[in-house]
Amino acid sequence: MDTRTLVQQRVHGYYWRDDANCATTTLKILSEKFGVELCDQVLDSALGMHGAGGYRAQCGLVEGALKFLGIFGSARGSSEEEIVDACQDLARGFEDQFGSLSCKVLRPEGFRPDNPPHLCEPLTCDAVLFSAEFVASFLGE
Repeated sequence: MDTRTLVQQRVHGYYWRDDANCATTTLKILSEKFGVELCDQVLDSALGMHGAGGYRAQCGLVEGALKFLGIFGSARGSSEEEIVDACQDLARGFEDQFGSLSCKVLRPEGFRPDNPPHLCEPLTCDAVLFSAEFVASFLGE
């Protein structure tokens, strides 16, 4: 199965079956792709990372990817400076690619009480693919 299909299937399942948020979904998919086991505590830490708990601040898609970079970089022996630099590069690239790091800007239709659930599914697929490519480049692949 190619990466795009895997990401689409996982995003759809995590959103509609598990009702997971974007940060948790990103973490789970990146951990699967790169063979990193996540403990429950890490996943619990992402529970409120969907625009800062719905406050509409930093997007959980970038937060999940940044969190994964820290976990992954540490596991592979990267220095703190390398991880911090990679996080900055990811954030800059994400903003260049998607136009913002802010949930209130990125979320289709904004935030209205009548919004259907999981409006960000297509954006999530694109963002996870972007992050997976970034992590692969961080590995030098």
